[in-house]
Amino acid sequence: MTMQRTPLLIAKLLDRAALMAPDEEIVTLTANGTARQTYAEANRRARQLANALKSAGIASGDRVATLMWNGYRHLEAYHAVPCMGAVLHTLNIRLSPTDLAYIINHAGDRIIIADADILPALEPLAGSITGVEKIIVCTQDPQGGTEQNTSLASALGCEIIDYEAFIAGQPETFDWPDLDENSPLGLCYTSGTTGKPKGVMYTHRSTYLHTMAIAMTDTMNLSATDSLCGIVPMFHAMGWGLPFAALMLGCKQVLPHRFMTAEKLLDLFAAEQVTLSAGVPTIWQGVRAALTAEPKRWNLAHLSRLTCGGSAPPLEMLRWYWDTLGIEMIQGWGMTETNPVATIARRIGKRSQTGLAPDQQFANINKAGLVLPGLEVGIFDEQFNRLPHDGEAVGELLVRGPWICSEYYNDPQPDKFHDGWLITGDVARIDPQQYVIITDRAKDLIKSGGEWISSVDMENHIAALPGVAMAAVVAQPHPKWDERPVAVVVAKDSSASKEAILAHCASAFAKWQIPDDVIFENDIPLTTTGKMDKKRIRAALAEQGYRLPDLR
Repeated sequence: MTMQRTPLLIAKLLDRAALMAPDEEIVTLTANGTARQTYAEANRRARQLANALKSAGIASGDRVATLMWNGYRHLEAYHAVPCMGAVLHTLNIRLSPTDLAYIINHAGDRIIIADADILPALEPLAGSITGVEKIIVCTQDPQGGTEQNTSLASALGCEIIDYEAFIAGQPETFDWPDLDENSPLGLCYTSGTTGKPKGVMYTHRSTYLHTMAIAMTDTMNLSATDSLCGIVPMFHAMGWGLPFAALMLGCKQVLPHRFMTAEKLLDLFAAEQVTLSAGVPTIWQGVRAALTAEPKRWNLAHLSRLTCGGSAPPLEMLRWYWDTLGIEMIQGWGMTETNPVATIARRIGKRSQTGLAPDQQFANINKAGLVLPGLEVGIFDEQFNRLPHDGEAVGELLVRGPWICSEYYNDPQPDKFHDGWLITGDVARIDPQQYVIITDRAKDLIKSGGEWISSVDMENHIAALPGVAMAAVVAQPHPKWDERPVAVVVAKDSSASKEAILAHCASAFAKWQIPDDVIFENDIPLTTTGKMDKKRIRAALAEQGYRLPDLR
C-alpha cells in the first residue's frame, strides 16, 4: 500500500479558516475603535489582492514586501502573496534607512505594501530603491481614500496607489497554483547586529511543517477556540508563525496595529476576551506594571497563557503572572533562521512532571525548553565534537531539521553552517531531561581570567530584585583579567542601590563573577526585535570614556 504524495503547500492550510469558521472575527485596533471582518471576507479580499498583484505583473517567485503593523490588511498579504506563488518579504519597520534600502534591493522587491503612518520611513530611500515599481498604501479608514503622495512618488520613482483602490473591482476568486513544495514562500532578514542583514528564505514545506508544530498542545496549545492577540510584530520572523497557525485553525484574531502601550493592549485583552497572546519580555514587563498600578481596572478572566520570546524573561516575572493572575507564561526560543520556533518551555512539559513542586515547575520555564518534534539540537565544542547532555557541559548550540535555514539568500556564509547543522551563535547546556539552557550569546559571554561568566544568568538574577526594572550585564576590558562584568540597571525606586544589587549578586554567584560596577540609566537601548542591545551599550560606555572603578 502506498500513501498519497500531496505537496505541502501553505494554501492548503490558509484557506481552512474560511471554510471551517467563516463567521469568526479578525479584529484590528484603530485610532477610532476597531475594524472587524470575518474569515470569509478576509479570504475573498486575499483573492482580490492576489488578482491585483497578478494584474500588476507579479508572478511566481517575485518578491512583494510589506512595511506594516499587525492588522487585517497585513494578514490579507500573508494569505495572498505566498498562496499565489510569490514571496512575502516582511520589512522590519525599525531598521535604519541604510539597512532598509539594502534589504529591499538585495531581495529585489518589486512592490511594497505599506501602512500610511509608516510611509515616511521610505522618504530617506529616495533614489536608492529603483527596483520598486509600486507602493500600495493602507490607511486606517477601511474604505481607503488617501490621496496619492505625488512628491514621494516622484522622489522614489514609482507609482503610489491606495490599497482599497488597488483591489477594487478585482475578482473574489483565484485558483491558487500548484507549486513545488520547496518553492519559496517568505523572506525575512536578520536585524544586522553583526554585518549586513542576512536573508532567510522560507519554503512552503518548511512553513507548513512549522505551522503544524507550533499549534500542538505541548507547544503553544493554539486552538480554534482561542482568541489570539499576536503582539509580536508580523514583520519579525513571520510573527513567530502565529498568523499562519491562526488562519489554519480559524481562531479569533485580535491585532493591535501600532497601538502598543500596555493600557491599550489590556483594553483589547478585556474587550475581545483574549485567551492567548505572544510578545517579548519588555511587553510583559510593561503590562505587569500597568496591572500593578491599577489591579481592578481590567477583567482578564479569559486570558490563560502568554508566550514570551526574543530574550530570556526574568523568572520572578514568570512567577508573578502565575501567582497573581493564574496566567501561564510559555517561553520559546528560536531565531529568524529557525522559522522561528525551535524549543518551548512550559511549567509541565512531561507527564512525569505533574507532581513537581511549584519551584521545580518554574525551573522548567526558566530554561529555553524542549526541542519541537521534528528538530534535533546538540551542543558542540570548537572542533565540532559533540558534548554530553549532562547539564554541566557548555558548548555552542547547533540545530537541524525540516524548517531550519541551510543557507542565506544570495549570501553564502559557510561559517554559519556545519555538516547540515545551523550554528546558532548561542552557548548552551542540555540537561539529562533534554532541556536546552541558553547560557549566553557567544558574543555576549564574558571571559574573565580564563573563566566564562554568563551575562544572561546575572541579568535575570538582578532583575528579580523588586526595585529593578531592567538589567543588562556587559563586558568591559581589564588589563589583568581580560574582561570584567559591569551591570547597567534601570531602577524602579531607590531600593535598587548599587550596594543592594551587589549584595544580591553575592548571594548566588562566586566573588569573581560579581560585577565590578553598577551603572544606573534611565533606559536600556533595545534592538529592532525588542532585545537589549548590548552592542550599543558597550559602544556608549566606550564613547563616554568609561573605566572600571579599580582602573580610574
